[in-house]
Amino acid sequence: MSHDPVGFHLVLAALGLLAGTAQAAPIKVVASFSILGDMVHQLAGDRADVTVLVGPDGDAHTFDPSPADARKLANAALVVSNGLGLDGWLDKLAASAGYAGPRLVASDGVKTRTMIEGEGGGAKEITDPHAWQDPRNGIIYALNIAAGLAKADPSNAEEYGRHADAYAITLATVDKYTRERIAAIPRDKRRVITSHDAFGYFGAAYGVTFLAPEGLSTDQEASAGGVAKLVDQIRKEKIRAIFIENMTDPRLIKSIAAETGVELGGALFSDALSPPDGPAPCYLCMFQNNVPKLIDGMKKN
Repeated sequence: MSHDPVGFHLVLAALGLLAGTAQAAPIKVVASFSILGDMVHQLAGDRADVTVLVGPDGDAHTFDPSPADARKLANAALVVSNGLGLDGWLDKLAASAGYAGPRLVASDGVKTRTMIEGEGGGAKEITDPHAWQDPRNGIIYALNIAAGLAKADPSNAEEYGRHADAYAITLATVDKYTRERIAAIPRDKRRVITSHDAFGYFGAAYGVTFLAPEGLSTDQEASAGGVAKLVDQIRKEKIRAIFIENMTDPRLIKSIAAETGVELGGALFSDALSPPDGPAPCYLCMFQNNVPKLIDGMKKN
């Protein structure tokens, strides 16, 4: 972010403190999707051989595991999932693989949010699984993962604990930076349109209202009535902060932007990281990409 490089670059530089030294036999860890895979890597360094089932730009909501994915669980010392309904397919995968080893739910202990999914008589309250979008929850994830790594690899438990403490400090810095920057934006401008409801925890943390044509899961079809209502709201409230997400079909958001005459604000990373050569190859990089774009977009409202 050439216009605001200092804050996040200092935060990301702290990651250099987390690199582990090599060991002869790294433990094998399987993570359900890319954000968890990066957290494991940052906390374990070379002490873990990390396999990610849903990779960069992948959609954990709609992932359909294959027999090859089942084989990836063989000999794993630890399997890490998000829980909260995001990666429920992992239960069936573990059963088909015959995996009976340690499993860790990274979101354990998070104060969850619920939302109403669907309309009319089909509406129901469901748990929002995107807890990692609040970096304070990211601290809970990291501490849980470090505890799981320590249990799977007791000889390096102290190292995992040190890395988790350093990572937690870094995430607290991200939270403070984001809170201060967004607090400077008038509250009536803090409205953002995204592809699906992935930013509820971020919105609750920083006082931002996120609106989306799709629900919490990308496998939910956007209704024509809901889209029309959203278009009317964009026009009425003069919302200019409209973004696509890296792991969703961009056609609907592009259509809404065209219909309302609003220029898209670029891609946000919600449920997946980018490939290594992209703008958000790590969990902290996700905030580095998203926060300045969101701020720039909201200022145009």
